[in-house]
Amino acid sequence: MTVQEAIKSRHSVRQYSDKPIEAEKLAQISALIDECNREGGLHIQLVTNEPKAFTQGKARYGKFSGVNNYIAMICKKGDDTTLGYYGEKIVLLAQTLGLNTCWVGMTFSKQPDRYEVRKGEELQALLALGYGATQGVQHPWKKSVADVTKDARTTTSGLFPEWFMRGIEAAMLAPTALNQQKFVFVLHDDNKVEAKARFVLLNGYAPIDLGIVKCHFEIGAGKENFEWA
Repeated sequence: MTVQEAIKSRHSVRQYSDKPIEAEKLAQISALIDECNREGGLHIQLVTNEPKAFTQGKARYGKFSGVNNYIAMICKKGDDTTLGYYGEKIVLLAQTLGLNTCWVGMTFSKQPDRYEVRKGEELQALLALGYGATQGVQHPWKKSVADVTKDARTTTSGLFPEWFMRGIEAAMLAPTALNQQKFVFVLHDDNKVEAKARFVLLNGYAPIDLGIVKCHFEIGAGKENFEWA
């Protein structure tokens, strides 16, 4: 499975089987986590054989079952968008390996003895990881293409280039909090693209969502076709 295929097939999964994740797949995920931490200045950590985060406290309201492995999404304060961008790279790798995932923002129980949160850092989310009891279902788009795009070019034919539309289609398949899709991509002259989060009342996860959709857009559009504004 290619990463482009992973974008289309990935759906959030909350129920997992007891099938263990193979060591070679965990090694690939760990290697990418190390790379993301180096590039993004993050502190993402893989946690295995730990069921308590999804069986205690607030986790009971998340309707999760069978989660024994997850990824602790930890970053410095203010680096949430970077965390979302790199975290989604990990999600898509897991999908290409035949695994399932789910971004979890609130409905989990913290297990501070299983990961390290250093001074100045915050645990922003967990990524449930494993073999899903199901493959999940796709949520319908809440927004149209017109809702999430803006043409800021000074000279334009009125049509977006094909690469831009591929990026938008990939971005609209990205997971966002409550499936709200509160983002907009602005196309400027010289193939510069600006990604912005729209205001959402009581959504502290908008910066993470922005990073996730930027990751999808970049893969769909092709990094060689544009640069971030």
